[in-house]
Amino acid sequence: MASLGETNGKAAVATPTTGKLDAKKDYPLSSKRPDLVRSATGLSLEDITLEKAVSGKLTFDDVKIRPETLEYQAQIAESVGRPHLARNLRRAAEMTRIPDARVLEIYNALRPYRSTRQELLDIASELEGKYQAKICAAHVREACKVYEKRNRIKK
Repeated sequence: MASLGETNGKAAVATPTTGKLDAKKDYPLSSKRPDLVRSATGLSLEDITLEKAVSGKLTFDDVKIRPETLEYQAQIAESVGRPHLARNLRRAAEMTRIPDARVLEIYNALRPYRSTRQELLDIASELEGKYQAKICAAHVREACKVYEKRNRIKK
């Protein structure tokens, strides 16, 4: 991540007209833009302390990332020419809307020979319809195609 502010040895170009974040002026968010970083429950970085964690005053949701923070990180990745990282961060942002237990179920369903074609397509439809997770849904559909091609689909 230390090299995030550089692209092929050149500094990232700021994009003030687009209103998007830029690695050179905004990265790392925790020090350069702490105003943008909030937990799932709305806590700021200053509100999350080791003392509160040890004393049990923080819950899991108090330290869980928000989709907006992942979007900001995606914008920074794009500003340094890393579109694949940006796409992965946006997929992660979508996943924050899916209950953790369901994410694990989907993960297991995506393992080779675990799901039929229809089961994978149903998961993709669920992701898109119920959770508005279009990138994740496309990922599952792509996995389905690859598994069919490589004969890794459950019979």
